[in-house]
Amino acid sequence: MKYIGIDIGGTSVKIGVVDEAGHILERGRCKTLPERGWEAVIHDFGSLCRDMIEKSQWKDEIASIGIGLPGLYLPETGMVPFCTNLYWHDVPLAAEMKKYSSLPLFADNDASVAALAEYISGTSMGTRSSILITLGTGVGAGIIMDGRIFTGHHRCAGELGHMITVAGGELCTCGARGCWERYASATALIREGRKIAEADPGCGIFRAVQGDLDAIEARTIIDLVRENDPDACRLFDWYIEHLCAGLRNLINAFDPEIILLGGGVSAAGDLLLDRVRERMPSMVFFKTMPYARIELARLKNDAGIIGAAMLGKIELEGA
Repeated sequence: MKYIGIDIGGTSVKIGVVDEAGHILERGRCKTLPERGWEAVIHDFGSLCRDMIEKSQWKDEIASIGIGLPGLYLPETGMVPFCTNLYWHDVPLAAEMKKYSSLPLFADNDASVAALAEYISGTSMGTRSSILITLGTGVGAGIIMDGRIFTGHHRCAGELGHMITVAGGELCTCGARGCWERYASATALIREGRKIAEADPGCGIFRAVQGDLDAIEARTIIDLVRENDPDACRLFDWYIEHLCAGLRNLINAFDPEIILLGGGVSAAGDLLLDRVRERMPSMVFFKTMPYARIELARLKNDAGIIGAAMLGKIELEGA
């Protein structure tokens, strides 16, 4: 069988026809333009989805449509109660998609479907329990337990970036203080890098961006760490400490088989992975017991399409 995967982002919507092994066979894309309202957004990707199905050489084999979105989806009602980045509130996603296809529809949070993609055809393939952490503008997460997405009783599980790791710490966009993502995201590296550059115009970070502090990116810091810049190295050590503090909590709470690191900061590759692996043994609670392998996610920008498509495979096979 084949499955449609739809990955809804703030800038673009990516669509693909995916086989059972998680290979993308055909692709499509349209702009999101969420300021137009949910009807227009769904019209665009719904129409594109319908046209892809009609023109696909695998048309008669397509079993379902899956959607990954940056918000919550309630399968009992087919509603999206909220999806902040798209300005969606109480959107009847399932009913609206019926205008474009009668195929079964499944949907879930974008980080969760990315974790599912890694489980089906990525780094965590062959495991039974895994957690994907995306280190980007914020810290996203997807949890796989016994081969299925873990959503919790109210379908709100997985917001691991908003567990508080520093009581009374940095103010988060969610309104709380000390959330993990305020210390373990790319945004955190950028924020702290700017502080260093503002305090010392002679430092390597300031020179790397020629004084344009708005040009500082996580990559700026990581590149300087590779060059053994002292300020960047101290900042990266600070970052690793906060990242590992959160990972320790996940190991204590879930004891997964594997934890994957994805998102923009994971582009640091072995530099990131080696530092995390070096720090974790002294932080875990059970010092003499094995704990989760920590690896890099593999599927990158394809994870959203693959994972969304695989929602249908998992649900239909389990039906």
